[in-house]
Amino acid sequence: MEENISKSFMNIVRGVFISIIFTMFFLFIFSIILTYTNISESFITPVIIVTTAISIFIGSSISCLRTSKNGLLNGAMIGGIYLISLYIISGFMSQNFSLNMQSIIIIVAGMICGMVGGIIGVNKK
Repeated sequence: MEENISKSFMNIVRGVFISIIFTMFFLFIFSIILTYTNISESFITPVIIVTTAISIFIGSSISCLRTSKNGLLNGAMIGGIYLISLYIISGFMSQNFSLNMQSIIIIVAGMICGMVGGIIGVNKK
């Protein structure tokens, strides 16, 4: 029992880490595109939201490949932990940080992307 909890915890940590790596990679590519082209800066917020969702989906899919059950729960945890951590870090770094309805919607959307990724990851075998 304890081994299953430890294994599940490590899969969740792995999924959050993979999501962070993919987010940094996608945002690095977008920053290069933004720097060297005439793309409007109004695209920044939608690109960040889509990048985050895709990264959570990929991270939860990859981390749930090793599990045989609870993809829905593990994926939701990956999405939730990733975004709540992101908001906590933003809160420390910004004086004007506030948690509003848009933030809650993004957290729920991230959890849903994680759930879908977890389901796909578990059933990929």
